[in-house]
Amino acid sequence: MNSEIRSLEPGEVWNRFADLNAVPRASKKEEQVITFMMDFGKKLGLETFKDETGNVIIRKPATPGMENRKMVVLQSHLDMVHQKNTATDFDFATQGIEMYVDGDWVKAKGTTLGADNGLGVAAIMAILESNDIPHPAVEALFTVDEETGMTGAKGLEPGVLRGEILLNLDTEEDDEIGIGCAGGVDITSSRSYKEEPVPEDTEAFRIAVKGLKGGHSGMDIHKGLGNANKIMNRMLFDGFENYGMRIASIEGGGLRNAIPRESSAVVVVDKVHREAFVFEFGELADAVKNELKTTEPSLEITATPVEKPGAVMELGVQEGITRALYAAHNGVYRMSADMEGLTETSNNIAKVAVGEGNVKISCLTRSSVDSSKTDLANALRATFELAGCDVELSGSYPGWQPDVNSPVLKVLREKYETLFKEKPEVAACHAGLECGILGQNYPEMDMISFGPTIRGAHSPDERAGIASVRKFWTFLREILKDIPEKA
Repeated sequence: MNSEIRSLEPGEVWNRFADLNAVPRASKKEEQVITFMMDFGKKLGLETFKDETGNVIIRKPATPGMENRKMVVLQSHLDMVHQKNTATDFDFATQGIEMYVDGDWVKAKGTTLGADNGLGVAAIMAILESNDIPHPAVEALFTVDEETGMTGAKGLEPGVLRGEILLNLDTEEDDEIGIGCAGGVDITSSRSYKEEPVPEDTEAFRIAVKGLKGGHSGMDIHKGLGNANKIMNRMLFDGFENYGMRIASIEGGGLRNAIPRESSAVVVVDKVHREAFVFEFGELADAVKNELKTTEPSLEITATPVEKPGAVMELGVQEGITRALYAAHNGVYRMSADMEGLTETSNNIAKVAVGEGNVKISCLTRSSVDSSKTDLANALRATFELAGCDVELSGSYPGWQPDVNSPVLKVLREKYETLFKEKPEVAACHAGLECGILGQNYPEMDMISFGPTIRGAHSPDERAGIASVRKFWTFLREILKDIPEKA
């Protein structure tokens, strides 16, 4: 499997990617990959150090003849999203990612691939160890915890970096040059409830929503994909309204930045309503699948008899939570009026956990306009507070405001057109890039973002284009040759 990956071209990038993917690197658990990267830099004899947050910085002098060019920061994040299919037996804490080639794509067996942002990391590693690639002085910045709060970028102190230009290698379309991104804020709603005895003469069911595509809660939010938590709540709301169904537990979704693919709930229904409930459940399930048949052809919604649970939710709390989840906005909230096709503001209802007397609902709201982000966050807060929840807003980070007059943008545009005989797409993206945060402490640094084509990031369908990686690698090397001279 991974030996097949090592035979791909460009070998210097794919081999470093295979090395990286052998190392566990979950967000907030990057100890092993930090050690791996520190060892990599030191073995090359390069200046290598770690800051207090855990970011790794490696400096490499300019190649002969390039000493008078501006110093370049090459930046990618070390952590990856850990997601797997339910049927996949895999331990992210101990196993390396199992990769394989499928046509022009590299994929992983039932898990996320880690191309986001592992291919950027691998390309930087290849530059650092190269002996024949002309480049100015390079400062490699490998940040931590990008996926769950961008705390690495937030923790990078002013004055650590010396570079004047930053190339962020975390864009996921190879014909796109990124000049802006969305900011975000985490919204966590929680409350307790009294567990009540299971009513007599009831029958228990496990309701399951699965087979959804999932994906990146920013880059994919405009695609009309199904959200397992919203679909599950629709089924629960209907069962409660029509048959007095009671909820024992819900477990839906996972990571804040991934569109939830699966949800499971245990419920009870009066035996007298069993046949009617099963019939109407099937009717609604078919209707939902029909609504989503184009975007979610593999969606499954089932109700399977199970043993009775030990308790159910307090009735008033159940009613309030299901109504709040129905009312809470999910998906695109507003499209940009200034940049065609760009999602300005959105929300992802990422995780719903109900059981043992506690409710916890996690959302990630994104926007390229700070006031719009606040507006949607307040709407969500009000919705869940009306259901008796305590709501916490945390982890807020700024967007990256586009600079169409950026000098490095001019370099990249001209280089792209020369190399590939077409114009690149210059755009902002509806995802969190670290440029906005880094720019707060390094406001004079000229920043740009680009990368290879990656599909299905943050889901087990994640895949990276092989031809696209070749294109990206060519582009990066040629950019480094044309970095402007120092003022």
